[in-house]
Amino acid sequence: MVTRKRLRSALTALGLYVMAALLIGYFGVNAFSGNHGLKAQQDLEAQIAALSAELDQLKHEHAQWQRRVALLKADNLDPDMLDENARELLDYTAPNELTLMLAWERAAPAAPAAEAAATPVAAANATKP
Repeated sequence: MVTRKRLRSALTALGLYVMAALLIGYFGVNAFSGNHGLKAQQDLEAQIAALSAELDQLKHEHAQWQRRVALLKADNLDPDMLDENARELLDYTAPNELTLMLAWERAAPAAPAAEAAATPVAAANATKP
């Protein structure tokens, strides 16, 4: 009988320790990898940093667009420049305007031997006896 009481008290104590260890382990794992754990907090901080960088970039882009829109307002607008830019972008001409088409002529590529002779080193070597 005595041995059973000792065994029972030992197993009871061991069972309590195991249950306590499992409970502490459960909360420890959830504290690290749970929905509100340390890993989730790090992920949220990384997401906040990425979104902050994107917000800064979008604010910069918004400011650029505001400057471009401000140039289109009537008090800052040069009608001749606007007309010139619109005609250039849209390839538009009025019926009474004269359009000149210029053909650009490209120079023929020089031969490699002619280029080598044109260098100062080649010219100096050519003059030596």
